[in-house]
Formats: sequence, C-alpha cells, structure tokens
Amino acid sequence: MTSPKDTKRRSQSWFGHEGKSGFLYRSWLKNQGYPSDLFDGRPVIGICNTWSELTPCNGHFRELAEYVKRGIYEAGGFPLEFPVMSLGETQMRPTAMLFRNLASMDVEESIRANPIDGVVLLMGCDKTTPSLMMGAASCDLPTIGVSGGPMLTGRWRGQKIGSGTGVWKMSEMVRAGEMSQDDFVEAESCMHRSKGGSCMTMGTASTMANMVEALGMSLPENAAIPAVDSRRYRLAQLSGRRIVQMVHEDLRMSKIMTRNAFENAICANAAIGGSTNAVIHLLAMAGRLGVPLTLQDWDDLGSKLPCLVNLQPSGEHLMEDYYYAGGLPAVLREISAHLHLGALTVNGKTLGENVASAPCWNRDVIMTTSEPFKPEAGIAVLRGNLAPDGAVIKPSAASTHLLQHRGRAVVFENIEDLNARIDDDALDIDEHCVMVLKNCGPRGYPGMAEVGNMPLPPKLLKRGITDMVRISDGRMSGTAYGTVVLHTSPEAAAGGPLALVQNGDMIELDVAGRRIHLDVTDEELARRRALWKAPEVPKRGWYKLYVDHVQQANLGADLDILVGGSGSEVPRDSH
Repeated sequence: MTSPKDTKRRSQSWFGHEGKSGFLYRSWLKNQGYPSDLFDGRPVIGICNTWSELTPCNGHFRELAEYVKRGIYEAGGFPLEFPVMSLGETQMRPTAMLFRNLASMDVEESIRANPIDGVVLLMGCDKTTPSLMMGAASCDLPTIGVSGGPMLTGRWRGQKIGSGTGVWKMSEMVRAGEMSQDDFVEAESCMHRSKGGSCMTMGTASTMANMVEALGMSLPENAAIPAVDSRRYRLAQLSGRRIVQMVHEDLRMSKIMTRNAFENAICANAAIGGSTNAVIHLLAMAGRLGVPLTLQDWDDLGSKLPCLVNLQPSGEHLMEDYYYAGGLPAVLREISAHLHLGALTVNGKTLGENVASAPCWNRDVIMTTSEPFKPEAGIAVLRGNLAPDGAVIKPSAASTHLLQHRGRAVVFENIEDLNARIDDDALDIDEHCVMVLKNCGPRGYPGMAEVGNMPLPPKLLKRGITDMVRISDGRMSGTAYGTVVLHTSPEAAAGGPLALVQNGDMIELDVAGRRIHLDVTDEELARRRALWKAPEVPKRGWYKLYVDHVQQANLGADLDILVGGSGSEVPRDSH
C-alpha cells in the first residue's frame, strides 16, 4: 500500500500547506484536540450523518457514527462527521419527497466544499438513502453506504404488525367498524418498539437498503440487520475500516454503480417484492452518474422475475425474519442466473464472490425460483393515452382479479377533494369503479406525495370490499398494497391526460397487456384540453425552484439542473 505521505490527497489541498493557509485549516480543527499527525496526508473520511430527532428511523445514528469512526481510526484514516438535511418520512409535510433533491444538493456541496477524500453515508429513512446516494454520486469520491437497519418486529396482542402496512390495514378496519378507536390507539405503542430503525416491512426504506447492497455500495448483509442488533454496529465499524482502503485504491462510485449494477438492482427489487419508489430513486441515481437507465428497463429486466420474499406488504413476515433467513445475499444467490455476477462491490470482491455460498435458513421467508412466493411479480410499466410516458403498478401487491379491469371513473381533483368526499355515503361509487386522483405528482402536490393508495369508501368496506383499481400521478408508500396505478406521466399539473379525466369516463386497465387507456375520443380530449388551466406555481424559495426545474416521474423526478455531476475538483481557496 502507498504510504499516506507519498500521496497527494484531496484533503492535502487544505492541510498540506506550510504557510498561512495551512495554518488556518489545521489550527481551527485542532481546537477539538486533534494531534498534528492526523493532518499528515492520511485519508480524511467524511461521515455524512442524517441523524435527527425529527427522523425517528435515524435516531440511533449518533452511536452508529462512533462505530464507523472506530473503524476509520483502526485503518489509519482521519474521520470527520458532518450533518446534512435529514428527511423524516413520518413527520415532514407536504412530503419528504419534495426535499429529496434539496438534501442531495446539501450532500453534494458539503462533500465538495470540504477536505474529504472518501465518504461514509449514514442513511435509513426512505428519502435519506436516495438523497445521500445522489449527492455523493455527483461528487464521485470513494464512498460506502451504511444503512440504519429495520426496527424490531411490531407485536400487538399476540400478532405481528408491520410499519405502515398495519396502519393502512387497521385504519380501514376502524372505518369499516371492525376495530375500536381505543384498540387502534393501543397499537401505536406496539408497532414501533425499538429506538431507531426504519419500517420493518419491505417498504421504501428497507427496499432502498436492499438496493444499496444490490448495487454493490455496501458490505454484504447491510440491508437487513436489525437496527438494535449488535451486528449492525460491527458492520459500521468494518465499513469504517473499508472506506480507508477504498481511498487508497481510488475505488470511486462510478466504478461500482455501472449499468450492470443497476440491472442487478432491478432484478433484486423484483425478487424481494420491493417498493415502487425504487423506480424513481434508481432512475435519479443513474442520472447523476450518466448511466443510461430508463423506465422501460424496469419492465424489460425485472417484470417477469418472481417474488421470492414472503414479507409484508405482499406477504406475511417482517424484516427481522428476513435477516434471520439469510437476507439479500440469500436472495441474490437464488436469482444468480439473472445477475451480472462480475459486478464490482465496495469490499473489492464481485457480487458473485459475495453471494456464492450465501445460505438460506428459512424457506418460508425466502423461497426458491422453482417454487416462488409469487410468479412474475416485478414492477410492470403501463402505457396508453392516459399515461403516454408511462405509469407503474406492483402486481405482487395487487388483487389478481383486478389486473384486467374496465370501470367508470370517479374523479378527485386533489387530495382535499378526496378527503372531503370519500366518507360520504352519497358518493356515487361501487366496487367496479376506478378511483382517479389528480394533482399529486412532482409539480402538483408539490413533491409527489404518497397518497396514491387512496382509502376506500366506508360504505364499500362495510360490504367486505377491500380493493379497487386506483390511478394517480402520485406515489404510494412501499408499505402499502392494492391494485394501484402510480407515477402516471405526464402528471396532471403538467397538463398530462390525467388532468382531462372526468367523472363517468370509462378506463381500461390491462396489466398483462401493459395498457392503461382512457376511453374518450381524441377530439373530446382536445376540447377538454382547450378549457384546462394550469395550476398556479409557487412564488418563491425552494418550492418555486423545485416546481420550475423538477423532471417528471418517468425520468426520476430529479431537478434538470442536477442531472450529471461536477466531480470532486478542489474549489479555490477561501482565504
């Protein structure tokens, strides 16, 4: 290995000067008690931390960072922790997704502006993972991901309950008169019972942790170790050791996150029954690195693969069970015939080497390709006159009998309209109708909120109806389920065909045929378009910048000004 003093590291543009400039950079950091030899050219590792008391999933990251620091020191590096905007999915309004791109800018500029040679990303809650990955990708330094891990299994009155999934299920039970409000409140304290950790269902947070591992950007087993398990802290320490070696090897993100790596992630998402949100996030991440990836790739590469993992919301078990059964390495080994096994990973080994002997300890949780949990369960991409640029559906979370359906549209112009009318017994709707929700896309909400899994009318719930076809330009939580068409592009607020749908229009859904069709003539749609008025746009601040520059969902909903990257060139001196 090259001696640290023999290498002109990025950080030495700050710490390596002998005159006034070097004095200033070193002296101010020495106020924290750092000895002089830490500035001698050894790798400076930034620990990008999304800890916040407003982000419950990441509430244990202060402690997790200390284990990363241990590993960095052990390997001869110099760790410096820094905060970035933390996106708490459960608390932020109107939606954490509105701020994903803003947080990515925070990450990118914090890395580039500071004396950093390599980066450890501490991420967990839904949008913290893609925002950190996007921002770091635009800098393209040696980088390793450390996820926070899932919470322990929720337990209430002898049964397992999962984050999000249990909420959606029990709230519908309350609305149907099948569960009391007191029982509903009691379950609150039983669902989330470990400090720190993301949803223990295969929601977006768990899905994105799996995506990071499938991309090769974390050590094996990172995706599933429970947040409070001591092995999570061991992995953090090992990741700290490894990032120092990655700097010596100049193993940058662009060498790992190749087209083959993204194809592996798409296949992995199908096999785990992952969230539809992964579609948008991976498209955005690929865009930062210049990797060619399209919405259609999700259908072409992953839609025919089976779902092997029996986890909520598609199945029965939870993330704790998934880890004990073998986690993502066991899944990747099972689908290895569909993977690029030569893809490089952060530990210096190929994906194939990492999973070659990965065991599976429980076939009730992780099944085989010959006897899968659900066949052909990957993300399906739909097109038609209602979604010219595409829409997505997750068949593994849908009702089989609704995957081919024709029904009368019941239209809600926005989320307020839905909330005002959905509980009204006078609402003209039955189980054969198609619920349509507009103005929930990237520009329309703004931020593309997780409202696509619309609640069903109580009058239908009381009759035992638990699913209907629902269509929107919004997203849904990875913990949600149902026959829900999402990410309809272009969105209503951008003048997409969804904006023109009216009550009583007939809509056809054909998932096998990959078709979503509005049964209205082109002439009538043209007449309606002439009368359509675009919604007002925000006047100032981040909201305005976002609405002015956000791309549509089929492109990843990144800002057009952020696509690509600026690398890690050292900026001009500050003094």
